[in-house]
Amino acid sequence: MKREPLLHPGLNLGSTDEYAHNEAEPVIFGFWVFLMADLVLFAILFATYASMSVQGQADGPTPTDVFDLPSAFIETMLLLASSITFGMASLALKYKADGLHLVFWLGLTFCLGAGFVGMEVRDFWVMTQEGAVPQRSGFLSAFFLLVATHGIHVTAGLFWMIVLLVQLRVLGRTTAVKLRLMRLALFWHMLDIVWVCIFTFVYLFGVAQ
Repeated sequence: MKREPLLHPGLNLGSTDEYAHNEAEPVIFGFWVFLMADLVLFAILFATYASMSVQGQADGPTPTDVFDLPSAFIETMLLLASSITFGMASLALKYKADGLHLVFWLGLTFCLGAGFVGMEVRDFWVMTQEGAVPQRSGFLSAFFLLVATHGIHVTAGLFWMIVLLVQLRVLGRTTAVKLRLMRLALFWHMLDIVWVCIFTFVYLFGVAQ
């Protein structure tokens, strides 16, 4: 079978699975379109937060008062580490025929992602106990909406990962499962990029003001 040129950025399976490589072209392109639409949502949330963080504090808590920068830094390291482990899972998907390496790296990615979500929930709990609830000001409403939307995306990615681990166990490394893993990899790395923007523009800039 003649392999078509690569039409999208992402994992190239051509050297190890030419059929899945060709099947991936329209599927991955369509998923990139979805990711661009999802990024528009985050852009709107960032714009709302940028306005509310300055104009919407309503004599309430400021970013310096409520942000736990060390905790946010640890969350950032967890998510960045999970991006590395998912990269290793992608390499295992392409090169390791036994599947054990793939399951190991996906499991490790899941643990890191779950740690991130757990710490984020803890931060929200601490803020609410201190009276920094979403209804207190426009700033807090925009903050919770932006960060929680990202957290919900990460949680959805974790559930997606569980489903794929089950499918790997039941169905094996079929073309359909490979394509789902490739899409999840793009989704996961996109969430890492969004979180780096949140950590930089929300947490670091907020504390520096």
